[in-house]
Order: sequence, then C-alpha cells, then structure tokens
Amino acid sequence: MSQTVAIVTPAYKAQSTLTTTVRSVLDQTHADWQHWIVADDGFDYGAFLHEYGLNDPRQVFLASGGTGLGASVARNAALERLDTPYAALLDADDRLKPQKLERAVAALAGFGIVTTALDVMSDGFHHLRFVGAGPDRVLTPGEHKWVSLSMDAMVVWDRRRGDGRFDHEMSNMTDLEFLLQLYSTNPQSYHLGSPLHDYIKRDGSMSNARDVTAGMIASKREIIARLEGGRYGLSEEDVAGMVGFLDISIMAEAAYGAAIAARPGLLFEDHIEPMLSARAS
Repeated sequence: MSQTVAIVTPAYKAQSTLTTTVRSVLDQTHADWQHWIVADDGFDYGAFLHEYGLNDPRQVFLASGGTGLGASVARNAALERLDTPYAALLDADDRLKPQKLERAVAALAGFGIVTTALDVMSDGFHHLRFVGAGPDRVLTPGEHKWVSLSMDAMVVWDRRRGDGRFDHEMSNMTDLEFLLQLYSTNPQSYHLGSPLHDYIKRDGSMSNARDVTAGMIASKREIIARLEGGRYGLSEEDVAGMVGFLDISIMAEAAYGAAIAARPGLLFEDHIEPMLSARAS
C-alpha cells in the first residue's frame, strides 16, 4: 500500500530560505514523498533549485494563480491536485528533522492526524525553545493546544480519513482552523513529543505590531464563534477545551505589547505559557 506523503510548501520571495527547506526534505529517512512547491510570486523555483543541484523528480512545481495571494491560496492550489494518501505542511523557511516523515507515517497507521513537537529557532537557526516536547501521546481536539501552544503547520494527516482547505479570508490562525477541519472527522490525534519540525521565528513574528495583534485577536474570536456554532462537530468537552485556550491566548495577545517592552525579545510562547499553567492548575 502506498505511503507517499505530499509535502506542501507555499513560496513567496523564498529564494533566501527555500534551499535549506528543500535540503531537509531530501534528507528524509522516509523516501516516499512528493514535494509540492507552489510559487505565489511568479518565480521559477524549479530552475532555481536546479541551479543549486537540489532538483529531484519527486518535486512538483505549481503556481498559485497570481502574485502575493497568500499562503492559504497557494496551499489550496496543491491540495486540490493531490492524489497521495498522506499530506504534510512545510513553510518555505522551516525545516523537517530527518526522521519526521518516517515517524509520522508509522503513527498514521493508527491515527488520521499526527502532530509533532517544535524546535523553535531564530532565522539563523539558533535554538530558542521547544514547544510540545515530552512523551508521545494521544490528544483530543480539546487537549491539543494545551500541549502544542503555538503554530500548527507541523501536522501530517491521512487524506482518506479527513481533509480540508485553508480559509484564505482569515488573516491569521489558518493552520489551527485547518486542523479543526481535520478534527471534524478524527476524534483524536497522535502527538510525537520529539521536536521533529524546525519552526523559524522571524523578528517580525516576535514583535507586537498593532495590525498583527489585531489580526490575531480577530481570527481567534472568529474560530471561537465557529466552535461554539458547531462548525466542526466537536463534543462539548472539546469545544470547551479549545475555547478555554483561545480565551487565554486572546488575553495574552492584548498584554504582549507591554510584556515585550519590559522584556525585549520575549517569545510569545514564553509569555503565554505561565498563563496557561495558572489556568490548568
């Protein structure tokens, strides 16, 4: 039976980062993959990778249909065309650890969704912290964010057990909204506590720019409204768990500006984690 994983990477002005991302795919111990690279800037990434000796017959190159349409549109362009049993997300500045696909595929034998811990790094690939590290465990939708408290693009899923499309009208939190679509047909996920995904935290993502904060809060409130309106068909317990996290996250967003002014360079994950721990206790 096929165990091919389609890795979807949207690319917008990604020339400075994509080679490192692609090398991490080429280095996977699970070799049965396709890498779908979707240009959202009209650039020929196939020719670009060929120049660096990084081209591979398992790579598939698409265009989003425009310029600067956004990661959600670019991802959907690939998702509409996939015919593989499994899929994964990988941004054009992140990396996979060599065993990520191998371990995820093994876990997909029993679950429709697999997530992994993150190795959060600066844009120079200097380690900042881990997120979601610990034992491997089964998670319900209501438990997920309390373990994986930031960024949900590390997901690998079985498209036969559930699939979705990215909401290109949401300004933020589209990874979580997509994951909730997967949870609508998967009552549980499996979380690998080993940090198998390098998530790059760029300087702009660590700032508290007013438009970023407003967009994050608005998107989180929209997801709460969808959860409470029954959009994803989750149980009351799962809705309560996810909404409880998002309520705290909104408060953390509102307080982050003052917090980072007092502690320059403060990661949002370090800012929110004590708030989550206080509520959990």
